[in-house]
Amino acid sequence: MTMRIRLVSVPVEDQQHALEFYCDVLGFEKKLDIDLGQFRWLTVVSPEEPEAAQLLLEPNAHPASKAYQNALRDDGIPIAAIEVADLDAEYKRLVAASVTFQSEPTDAGGTKIAVFDDSCGNLIQLYQTAQA
Repeated sequence: MTMRIRLVSVPVEDQQHALEFYCDVLGFEKKLDIDLGQFRWLTVVSPEEPEAAQLLLEPNAHPASKAYQNALRDDGIPIAAIEVADLDAEYKRLVAASVTFQSEPTDAGGTKIAVFDDSCGNLIQLYQTAQA
């Protein structure tokens, strides 16, 4: 089988703001930025794996997208999870950059997790596995 995950979308309220947050604060790099008129096909990637999966910063202009995003956020459910090698270090770095977390890093059965507000309408979970 040759199926691969290459693109995952995250709904965002403002694409430019999302690009700045995901690149300037989180440390991703812009991969694609294609003008589509009112919106853009805008993706970011990990600088360590630029040919791996892309994160599409997709406008939440469709009512269903906005409702889904709001429902997850209201229920405290992260819309995406991002793996990090050292969760404690990333937590400290992001708190220093004024990122709002729901809690400090927590052990969740051998995996450490922490959930933050991406300032774009979403909760995002950072996680560190025992192997990382």
